[in-house]
Amino acid sequence: MESIITWYARWIREGKLPVTSDWNAELRLKFTVQDPCQLVRKSLGDSIANDLRFVVKKLVGEENFVDMHPNKSNNYCCGGGGGALQAGFPEQRRAYGLRKRNQILATGAHYCIAPCHNCHSQIHDLAEYYGKKWHTIHLWTLICLSLGILGENERAYLGDELAALGL
Repeated sequence: MESIITWYARWIREGKLPVTSDWNAELRLKFTVQDPCQLVRKSLGDSIANDLRFVVKKLVGEENFVDMHPNKSNNYCCGGGGGALQAGFPEQRRAYGLRKRNQILATGAHYCIAPCHNCHSQIHDLAEYYGKKWHTIHLWTLICLSLGILGENERAYLGDELAALGL
């Protein structure tokens, strides 16, 4: 089994996916990344986490990546997986996610990249609920932004500094 993230890393290394971090050279926006439970901790481990960081650094610039601590296989769950988003207990889910909120805030990042849809929904909700201290972005959205092909209708989760970039 391989993740699309491994393929992204492979294609970037082979020059088949010509991403760039040039768009962030002047903005210098800081990004962190969520390690999804199912992908990293429960299946593919640190090798996929390393591929994820390789891709992210190519997208945003190595100097603009701030890792969470702990990270990779030791990172904390966001609290949104395993049906928690659909279970109907938002107060409990948010209380559990408080640890993730604090972890993201400690990075000082403007954006948290979430390659998992459950993580994205939970982390976005945590940001909204606890005062919008960061934006949540899908990995694919960032790839498209880097390639200059992000559509006008695909910018719902971007902050003002990125919402019109490349249009």
